[in-house]
Amino acid sequence: MAATATAVTATIGASAGGPANPQPTGPQARPTAGQGPKKQTEPRPAEHRRIASSILGTDVKYTLTALRSRTDPLAASVRLQVFTFDNGTWRETDRALVGRADSWFWFPLTGRHAVCAFSTSSTQPAPVAVSMLLTPSAGCSPTQHFRVDNGRIVPA
Repeated sequence: MAATATAVTATIGASAGGPANPQPTGPQARPTAGQGPKKQTEPRPAEHRRIASSILGTDVKYTLTALRSRTDPLAASVRLQVFTFDNGTWRETDRALVGRADSWFWFPLTGRHAVCAFSTSSTQPAPVAVSMLLTPSAGCSPTQHFRVDNGRIVPA
């Protein structure tokens, strides 16, 4: 009986007919022991998107704006603003957060069907009701109520 030996050589990272993969050259490409990738320490610029607006008559406007978190790309806040039309331009009279800062999710807020309820009125004090989509599976948030009294937002 004769013994036969077979040797196999495998090269990982090279493709047949082409050059081998280059070695990383940048200082962040090869972290030293005990150092992971650097974390982002500076906040991103603010991103915002108007998600609803209501104009009552010719002199009062309400808007809902999604504000993306500067520290968490998935989180967002919702801002309610009140404007009055004065001397040919809209001027903000007040603003308030709907819920807590960064307590909403950015993508549901800026997607389809983000606003579940946005009710405004021109009576004094003006009632405002807001309900936003939490997530498609969780549904809508409980309705939050505000009053606008002479251009100032007051939680109801």
